[in-house]
Amino acid sequence: MKLQILKCLVALLFTSTLSYGQMNQIKFEEYALENGLHVILHEDHSTPNVVISVMYHVGSKNEKPDRTGFAHFFEHLLFEGSENIQRGEFDEYIQRAGGANNANTSYDRTYYYELLPSNQLGLGLWLESERMLHAKVENVGIETQRQVVKEERRQRIDNQPYGTVVEQTFSHLFKKHPYRWSVIGSMEHLEAAQEQDYKQFYADFYVPNNAILSIAGDINPAETKKMVAKYFGTIPKGTQEIYRPSIVEPPLGGEVRDTVYDNIQLPAVIMGYRIPAQGTEEYYAVDMLGTLLSQGESSRLNKALIDEKQLAVFVGSFPFQLEDPGINLAFGVANAGVDLKDLEAAIDHEVKRIQDGDITERDIQKLRNQKENDFITANATIAGIAESLANYKMYFGDTNLINTEINRYLKVTKEDIIAAANKYFTKDNRVVLYYLPKVQ
Repeated sequence: MKLQILKCLVALLFTSTLSYGQMNQIKFEEYALENGLHVILHEDHSTPNVVISVMYHVGSKNEKPDRTGFAHFFEHLLFEGSENIQRGEFDEYIQRAGGANNANTSYDRTYYYELLPSNQLGLGLWLESERMLHAKVENVGIETQRQVVKEERRQRIDNQPYGTVVEQTFSHLFKKHPYRWSVIGSMEHLEAAQEQDYKQFYADFYVPNNAILSIAGDINPAETKKMVAKYFGTIPKGTQEIYRPSIVEPPLGGEVRDTVYDNIQLPAVIMGYRIPAQGTEEYYAVDMLGTLLSQGESSRLNKALIDEKQLAVFVGSFPFQLEDPGINLAFGVANAGVDLKDLEAAIDHEVKRIQDGDITERDIQKLRNQKENDFITANATIAGIAESLANYKMYFGDTNLINTEINRYLKVTKEDIIAAANKYFTKDNRVVLYYLPKVQ
């Protein structure tokens, strides 16, 4: 799983005067099976394809402190097969049908999906029902995926320049909450775990009452409902209460500073700020603040630090969308010969400008246009729609936010952004990491 550090921009697809009212409303139908599985259907006949997706409300924050990495591990393990699917056949079924599939894990959830020709809807439903009910959780697959995850960690984190930035920032910002460990988790924990540990995790979280089945594309809703009932209706409801951490992280209590030595050529300054959870009113202001600072070449940090002062080659600031209070990550990779103290001061200066009220109505209109474009991009495909529908239901309990959440962004004022900058982007509420090249 790759964590994205910059949001996609839509290049010249929409004019700056676009209003959200011009966008098509996304229609959907939702209901629940007796076993607790929530089902969402979106009918779209524009192409003869269908996306079948299942989102499980389990991420790294649901793990035990001595068994981290399980959620991400299961993202891999549940492609190993089932009682009715031999090892390696899961992907073969998809490929023979002319489709594609993938999965990803975050701090809060795990997501699986298949993109198939619409006449293969039954195949996708069968595969996901097998994953939910009959997955093979046994030592041969566990050992195979242990090696896969180890190699993934080496490639994406340990041997990737700046690959530990997210891991280091979260571990410095959180001491109590399970966000303190990374999504990929500890290799030592995965090695120490026994087969029964994995079986229990599967039994606890991969149950219909902890999942959302979201289907989008060229479907007949009435027929689709019959097929959903056929493949998922008899799966037993989980009997255990789903573990949701209720830990409240205490205040940081002052700025935390540290130095990390990495296999890099250019030093970097990393700043992590504590921020509110997604969906809260203040979160939208923080998100708009991140857009103002770093989305696009004309953003504040890009224009000042890269174009004008030439202090950095890469800069950014963005919030992580997390179910519990999380972080905003700001960073700058220094230009050759630049002192990190100067780069840090320049980033602080741009934040201070906003804290002091340097935002115009033109800035606000541009931010609103950017957010509108972001929403269009996110829901431009049936795959994007299927995931968005599941996300809104899982995190907010309101699937229709796919049509209305943009209004929460559009009502953010410059005063809201200024207030968020002053409240959360303070030295007492941040971690500052200097990334330096290892001495050879």
